[in-house]
Amino acid sequence: MKSAHRPSGRRTFVATAVAAVAALAFTPQAAAASFDVNFDCSGDSPVGEQLFTLSQTTDVTAPATVAPGAALDVVIDPAVNTIPGEVNGYTVKRVEGLDLKIPIPANSTFVSADLAGGSNLGPNPPTITLDGNVAVLHLDGPIGGGQQFELPTVTAHLTAGQSGTIETKLHGTSHDDPGLTFTAVVGSIIGDQQVPSRCFPNPNPVLTTTTIG
Repeated sequence: MKSAHRPSGRRTFVATAVAAVAALAFTPQAAAASFDVNFDCSGDSPVGEQLFTLSQTTDVTAPATVAPGAALDVVIDPAVNTIPGEVNGYTVKRVEGLDLKIPIPANSTFVSADLAGGSNLGPNPPTITLDGNVAVLHLDGPIGGGQQFELPTVTAHLTAGQSGTIETKLHGTSHDDPGLTFTAVVGSIIGDQQVPSRCFPNPNPVLTTTTIG
């Protein structure tokens, strides 16, 4: 009896293994990538325009493929960063009122978004709202100059369209069309001054691509 059952057991094991491999092969796998997003910024100070740059390392994940009309998630996970303590010779006291814009990709429909984590972002929790076809991550702050902080992880829940590709990018093409805005409070010989600042990603790469089909 034992020897008669062994081949059956082997066949069952092999069949199960083959089925598992086949299922894995045909399951859409998430595509993750890490980016150093560089922002080109302009600040309106009492002594004139201040040009500067900021950088944010971010991991972005989305499925490689999705069926037409199916649900998918895009996850944007910023790394720990540091507010500059000095810009163009001015001491940065704090940053407040920060808005980061994330467009809803073409060939997809926005369902909802979740925020998780984040640290040293001020007493009020961050929020995310939809403005037209752009999701806006908002922080009241303040975040002190020279202080480490971490933006929350954004999970955008989307529904795929019927065809094409779904590409994740950040918003912004120029200082007049910014994707990141905030107010910096800087020290000067005439006291603390507010410097409204506008930034755009330069370059602005495609962060993820999901093929519908």
